[in-house]
Amino acid sequence: MTNILCLAGSLRAASSSRAVVATIRDRLEGTVETTGFEIGALPHYNADLDPPPSIVVELKAAIDRADGLVIVTPEYNYSVPGVLKNAIDWASRPGYASVFKDKPIFIASVSGGALGGVRAQAHLKNILGGVLANTFVWQEVVVTHASTKVKDGRLADEPTETFLFEALNAFIKALES
Repeated sequence: MTNILCLAGSLRAASSSRAVVATIRDRLEGTVETTGFEIGALPHYNADLDPPPSIVVELKAAIDRADGLVIVTPEYNYSVPGVLKNAIDWASRPGYASVFKDKPIFIASVSGGALGGVRAQAHLKNILGGVLANTFVWQEVVVTHASTKVKDGRLADEPTETFLFEALNAFIKALES
């Protein structure tokens, strides 16, 4: 069965990013295996920590085991949250030969505003390009005005869900081919 690692770029328990990840994991249950990882448990990146802490080894192993990743990021100050960048920095070692190299990655973004995190997506695609990841090419999946589209910890907006899962199903099909 296809294994997809899902990462939420927010630490807040009630965040819209976590709600979208929870919705993805719920809806994909039985069709693919989904796993998660709490990136907030990682220490700040520090190359002096060699060998790396065990939590970093666990993150890299989770990425390595996955056939693909789904990253749902909020937009903080026109970019990705530091906690998400920190996780990428840890997993991106050794440079140009990390677990990210050629790893298929699906990106979605979430924002309380009208743009839905498109700037964060652009930055995330640039960052992932720098670690040689294979970002899935599709129309950008954005959840605009997220606070109005999340109910009880899940995405609850039919048009947004339809668009999201059309893209995710294409990603899964690409992983399985």
